Amino acid sequence: MGKQGKERAKARREQRLQEISRLRKLPYSSVERWWSSETVAVVTGANRGIGYEIAHQLAVHGLRVILTARDADRGRAAADGLRGEGLNVEFRQLDVSRPDSVESFAKWIAEKYGGLDIMVNNAGVNFNTGANNSVEFAEEVIATNYFGTKRMIEIFISMMRPTTSGARILNVSSRLGRVNGRRNRVGDMTLREQLLKDDCLSEELIDDMAANFLCQVKEGTWASNEWPQMYTDYSVSKLAVNLYTRLMARRLADRPEGHKIYINCYCPGWVKTAMTGWAGNASAEEGADTGVWIALLPCQQLTTGKFFAERREISF
Repeated sequence: MGKQGKERAKARREQRLQEISRLRKLPYSSVERWWSSETVAVVTGANRGIGYEIAHQLAVHGLRVILTARDADRGRAAADGLRGEGLNVEFRQLDVSRPDSVESFAKWIAEKYGGLDIMVNNAGVNFNTGANNSVEFAEEVIATNYFGTKRMIEIFISMMRPTTSGARILNVSSRLGRVNGRRNRVGDMTLREQLLKDDCLSEELIDDMAANFLCQVKEGTWASNEWPQMYTDYSVSKLAVNLYTRLMARRLADRPEGHKIYINCYCPGWVKTAMTGWAGNASAEEGADTGVWIALLPCQQLTTGKFFAERREISF
């Protein structure tokens, strides 16, 4: 893309963001507003950044929000701040990378609320910023970002409350995890083709991909095996999340009316948060917007197994 092309693309994006900003200020009509103050939304990793803003915006729209975080003190402080604004927010400690923590949280949700209506899987880690591309913490990144998200979905599918509006699962992901991204694609053509075909996609294939990457990290051979070259461990973890979203949408597609579960993922963009070293080009409020928009989609607009950014569908 030449200089003029880049300038046109930048102008289109700025126009799109202005339109989104305008839409964000429009109230939901009574027809569009399917939720109530009894609608339970869980947001993981929500003590700061995008997760905090998603929790904030959902609560502003009148939902009952369960804000979770690994760090109890920080999570409690975040929830207290939102309650200070008169919002219906409750804190619960949760570490998605630990099975016992997830099971304890699920038991608490079942006992107190009998289930939930919206689950936003935001909890994640990234140890690279700028030009860095270390894989020193790859195991923790994959364990939290992919297996933690997968664990939450596996345990909570049976706890999504039946409703004519459909239960919703949203996975916070990244364009860095696209199979065929322009700048950060999977280099292995055979693997790439398998990952793009729904009839080839399986849980075993996704798990094996993650395991093979971690094995190569331990062997020191990952750099020569055509994995994404930018923030490689984070990109692979989000690639797995995107693939699992597609897989689960297919598995959940045949549920009867009144028991539907819609699952999607989205990229919040390069957001100014602690995870990016405050080097992004969007605020946390802007980054959270598309996630909240998907979670609250009116019933007639519901979709599943899709990838979104800036309030529109993008390719996997």
